[in-house]
Amino acid sequence: MTTEPLVREESGWMPRQRDRRRAFGELLTALTRSLDRRLDISLIRGEFEDMLRRLVPVRSVQLRETGSRWAGRMEDSGAIESIALDVPAADPSFPGLLEATFDPGCRLGEWDFQLLTQAAHVAALVLEIERLRIQLARAGLWQGARPRRDGAAPLIGSTLVMQNLRATIERVAATDFTVLLEGESGVGKELVARQIHELSRRRNGPFVAINCAALVETLLEAELFGIEDRTATGVRGRRGKFEAADGGTLFLDEVSDLSVSAQAKLLRAIQDLAIERVGGNGAHRVDIRVIAASNRSLGEMVERKLFRPDLFYRLSGVDVRVPTLRERRPDIVELARYFLERHRGTRSLRMSRDAVYALTEYDWPGNVRELERLIERAVAFAGSDVIELDDLPPPIRGDYGNSLGPAVRRNDTLRAWASRYTSLIVERCHGNKRESCRVLGISYHTLQAYLRLAVAETALKDVPADAGAIEGPTETELLNSPTALADATQPL
Repeated sequence: MTTEPLVREESGWMPRQRDRRRAFGELLTALTRSLDRRLDISLIRGEFEDMLRRLVPVRSVQLRETGSRWAGRMEDSGAIESIALDVPAADPSFPGLLEATFDPGCRLGEWDFQLLTQAAHVAALVLEIERLRIQLARAGLWQGARPRRDGAAPLIGSTLVMQNLRATIERVAATDFTVLLEGESGVGKELVARQIHELSRRRNGPFVAINCAALVETLLEAELFGIEDRTATGVRGRRGKFEAADGGTLFLDEVSDLSVSAQAKLLRAIQDLAIERVGGNGAHRVDIRVIAASNRSLGEMVERKLFRPDLFYRLSGVDVRVPTLRERRPDIVELARYFLERHRGTRSLRMSRDAVYALTEYDWPGNVRELERLIERAVAFAGSDVIELDDLPPPIRGDYGNSLGPAVRRNDTLRAWASRYTSLIVERCHGNKRESCRVLGISYHTLQAYLRLAVAETALKDVPADAGAIEGPTETELLNSPTALADATQPL
């Protein structure tokens, strides 16, 4: 908008008419810029309404198609007046309407009505551009350049379970069915949903994600289905998530966290693919594909009466389970290197062999999300250009860091390390030596030898540093002595 001087008119501070004429050129310029914003098809309409509201002293401006879009909600109150102008359309079955509301005291002048009349012709072009883009997107023919979306990373992993997941995604993407994704938190369910969208015929339409756990119960309908203008004092009309996803994909993340009442409202919209805005007086059909995700089993929730059976059967059928990270341990290193490569512009790092071993042994309850945050932590705090075992947090190092790490630093022999590992397994087996032999795959005689060596090392650690040379049995004598350290040779 122009920043030139303002004059005082009866309706308040308003730009001079010559400034408003100059601003009409800014309206056309803004519309031209919005032509390249291809991720949200309706941005050009919103840009048109906002700019026109600045040019004319009105309360609101709404551009719509009377044949297929939302019907305006006119108020009978004498405190507000409105003007509606016909918008010409190439298709007579979809006429347009440009509506502006204003206070009676604003005293619109001849120039204001002339500007609104001219704007109606520009509005015809806006609606036609929007209509053509939606048709091309639905047909999969709109190949406009699209910027990379946040989180649209490739599915990393070469294990068999990931190969099967990719094949499933390709088969599901070829259809237009509702999909239910199940998997633990952090496995990448939204990433899988985006992959399905990108491979489908809707790939040029919008991908709208909703975090159902964050929806406020009192605002749920307005958030999902939208709200009409002037429904309440100071409330401006806006589109809901369903309408924003028209021609594309709607992703319902953590759908299991919806309340029972919210599930009922969602069921009707998914079943009919028709929604009604809050304060509206008619339903409107939307062309969307629904992908739902949950980190809990919806089937078990239905049995416990925590989830509506009718909504469950509406969402399920085409189910895809996203595997956990511990189910594809060979992919851990590949994922870690991918995340390191993403941060190479900040800092170039590589992982030591000990760090790699620790990562592959950890169970990753937070799955891929936890691994990604771990790499970010290492990039921030690593003391050198190599991520060592000590650079990992204690939960990641675990028993590996407590046993192997010190052994490597001391240059311990393989036999010394094996003795400590044997002691660790015996402890995990709660002292059951028969079970320990089975887990280790060794004989009872070998188990006894390793335990004797471990006890001997513990005894030597208790000797003061200034005690001088110790006379006693050597490691070989300990391993070959059938009577040394009898407490380590208790019967099974």
